[in-house]
Amino acid sequence: MEDEVKSRDYVIGGVPQRARPLEPALYIVSTPIGNLGDMTLRGIETIAGADILACEDTRVTRVLLDRFGVTRRPVAYHEHNATEAGPKLIAALMEGKSVALVSDAGTPLVSDPGFRLVGEARSSGIKVVPVPGASAVLAALTATGLPTDTFMFCGFLPPKQGQRRARLEALKAIDTTLIFFESPNRAAAALSDMVHVFGETREGALCRELTKAYETVVTAPLRELSETYDGEDRIRGEVVLLVAPPEEQAVVTSAQDMDKLLLSLAQEMPTSKAAAEAARMTGAKKSDLYQRLIALKSSE
Repeated sequence: MEDEVKSRDYVIGGVPQRARPLEPALYIVSTPIGNLGDMTLRGIETIAGADILACEDTRVTRVLLDRFGVTRRPVAYHEHNATEAGPKLIAALMEGKSVALVSDAGTPLVSDPGFRLVGEARSSGIKVVPVPGASAVLAALTATGLPTDTFMFCGFLPPKQGQRRARLEALKAIDTTLIFFESPNRAAAALSDMVHVFGETREGALCRELTKAYETVVTAPLRELSETYDGEDRIRGEVVLLVAPPEEQAVVTSAQDMDKLLLSLAQEMPTSKAAAEAARMTGAKKSDLYQRLIALKSSE
């Protein structure tokens, strides 16, 4: 019992603290995206007080735990072991234990497998508690000066150029700020494809190493951004790319343009939804677009 109590200890500003036991639930705990000082007090107490701490990479999480004097041993939950580890965590929750889930950086479930665990927990009647904190999406958005009234998080783009350009085509006319996570190895290629699809003058931004010592936020027209990073096989640090809304809503001026739009959207969503989105973007009738898309697919 003494070891269990000690495992709930943590340290803030050199002062030892003791976390209170948590009610049985799955706690989704945000962690810093770089600067460990961004960890919230509630987040620290939650990871110290939970019966089980699950994380993507125990080595990465250990750095955070050591920073705040948390001595507990985390268990791994990631995309490669989710099928095996997920049921064990659900079983523990069903037994009345508390489980805290953290990602390597930022908010869990954003581009990681945590959403599966939450879905299973909710299906089992288990309470899910968000413990908010750092988010690379919001940090990048607020630092660039791009419109914040509406925005769309688009995740990672496909690695292959053809699929990547098709995805960008489907997003081209959406009237909102677009936010992408991108691999440092593919950021330059992604910017080049954005110029090809969105045009040279549309505003964009590249953010790297947010909250870290070499934090960089560069805003410029897409062509200028692409030229700045052209030829760089690897842009150092974690990368977030942003694209401003189009200056005016895209207008489809020909049947050929409409077909191109329909086929691009159909690569990303079901036929009916693609027709509905094209109708929203162009003002054409959904029923007409649906029939046209069916015809295009049948002729492929």
